[in-house]
This record gives sequence, structure tokens and C-alpha cells, in this order.
Amino acid sequence: MNLNNIKDNVGSNKNRKRIGRGIGSGTGKTSGKGHKGQKARSGVSIKGFEGGQMPIHRRLPKRGFNNINKVSFVEINVNRLDKLIDEKIIDPNKTINNKVLMDIGLINSEKSRVKLLANGELKNKINIEISAISSSAKDKVEKVGGSVLIQNNEKLVKKIENKSEV
Repeated sequence: MNLNNIKDNVGSNKNRKRIGRGIGSGTGKTSGKGHKGQKARSGVSIKGFEGGQMPIHRRLPKRGFNNINKVSFVEINVNRLDKLIDEKIIDPNKTINNKVLMDIGLINSEKSRVKLLANGELKNKINIEISAISSSAKDKVEKVGGSVLIQNNEKLVKKIENKSEV
């Protein structure tokens, strides 16, 4: 056996059927689509149609809703900030705020709400101005001698107060 006399097994490679190429081809004239009707036309597939049985999107119940009053945050952990300081991407002597976070690509907009979480260790002293912070993250920042300033967003403060009252 040599590379120059290797052949495919008989029947392993069939030629594709060329449809609409005359009666003798076996799939001429109507090209296997039958006569007229919606399914004989171009763009045939009817999205979500399951042959008359009740489609899945109607069999399953409706669930949930999108809360228009939801307050969402971009979550950043202290170990991520610590790593960025070690890599000299963030200057620990300057205040870390939304502009700094946006410049390094952690958030998409200066208007983003950011919450600092306490996952990991914090070795560097940081001064941070942020929308929200978990109590354990605040403890970690203050433990290494840093400071936390919560941005005064009146709408956000009202929503958080209303949430805590309920």
C-alpha cells in the first residue's frame, strides 16, 4: 500500500443531487417541493411552526418580568484593584474613582454604578470614591489605612433607603 494508490471506499462519496435540472434528474420540474402552496415558494420556513402541534413557546408558561426600578451595579473585588496596583496600572496615591476605572477598562461609562466587594486580600492602601461598598470591603480598605468616599447619588440613596425599609 502506497499513498498514490489509496482510494475512497465505494459509495463513501456520493455526488450531491442537483435539483431543478430536468425530468431525467429525478428532482426536476418542482424540485421535490410538490405543487404550489406556501412551502413551494422561496423563504419557506415558518419560524416556530411545529406541523400543527402546539408550539413550545405556547406550551410553556410566561414567567417573570423586568423590574424597571432595579438598581444594578458593576461589581469589583478588592483583590482585582490590588492586582492592578501591583501591575502599576492604577496609582495608589491618587483617588480611585469612576474616571480611573473607565480609563483602565473595568467599567464602560463614568455614570456606571460600581460596588466594591471584599473577595481576596488587599495589601495596598487605597483612597476610593465609589457608588456602594460592602461592609467587609470597607473594613479591609480601612484596615490597610485607606479611605472610602461614597458618591452622593440622591436617587440611588433613596432607592437603597426604600429597599431597607421594606
